[in-house]
Amino acid sequence: MNTVVDAGLAEPGNSEDKAARKQAFELNKLSKRLHRQVGQAITDFNMIGEGDKVMVCLSGGKDSHGLLDILLSLRERAPVRFDVIAVNLDQKQPGFPEHVLPEYLKGRGIPFHIEEQDTYSIVKRLVPEGKTLCSLCSRLRRGILYRVASELGATKIALGHHRDDIVVTLLMNMFFGGKMKGMPAKLVSDDGRHTVIRPLAYVAEADLARWAEHRQFPIIPCTLCGSQDNLQRVQIKQMIHAWEKQYPGRIDNMFRAMGQIVPSHMMDRNLFPFTTITPTGVADPAGDKAFDDDDECGTPPAGEAVLRFQSDLATLST
Repeated sequence: MNTVVDAGLAEPGNSEDKAARKQAFELNKLSKRLHRQVGQAITDFNMIGEGDKVMVCLSGGKDSHGLLDILLSLRERAPVRFDVIAVNLDQKQPGFPEHVLPEYLKGRGIPFHIEEQDTYSIVKRLVPEGKTLCSLCSRLRRGILYRVASELGATKIALGHHRDDIVVTLLMNMFFGGKMKGMPAKLVSDDGRHTVIRPLAYVAEADLARWAEHRQFPIIPCTLCGSQDNLQRVQIKQMIHAWEKQYPGRIDNMFRAMGQIVPSHMMDRNLFPFTTITPTGVADPAGDKAFDDDDECGTPPAGEAVLRFQSDLATLST
């Protein structure tokens, strides 16, 4: 005898099962995307080669945790052999839970080194109250990490900066430094002795936040400068995320623009011979069109959004 059954009544846990399957599906997509993007960045910029010893700078935040986690996973199926060592700089900030990272790294069997240097006291002593701490802290931290890399025999220094960080740095340099300068995926360090890589260059911050929640990393917040809400970097990040929410794809467009630079259509005389160019009489699609087609840039933001963006910039400048 055939019996018609109401699926909703027959399986009381059906909706929960569907939700669980959907969550698992989304997490699998996220995992594939993160590993693909990191692998692509490593390939595009030739970040890691045979026999490299990669020093992953682990701050305890979601980004560096994600970087370490994904690199270890990729290493298992990479076409080249390389080693990974996690390095944390304990800057002796009050209340820093110094046991958290060693316990986590030991639990996962990850080689690591904890460098203890009291840069916190130096920064607090030298920087006037109310001023931002990042610049001095960054310089001190950079010098220490360079030294540690040499002592450990690391051939690459891997940092956890992601796509959003790179775009924010570009805007910071434009708005406050008057330069078209970003944060490269790979570059030799300023002391000329190390190769610095950013394997998360193609990864969106929101994806790293979701991955950190899924993997349940032991997150350690930065109590030195991470809580300074008046930082220009923090304000710019808030601005572009608000713009992204209203016009999805804007952050990715800005990021992709950094890899599609047309020197002849900029203003740098060191990159293009503006002073010596003369007409050739031969048509050139890359030449100046005098009047560009707005359709090439897609639909422009509404006037209200443009005014709001300009208002945000004015606020940042004050």
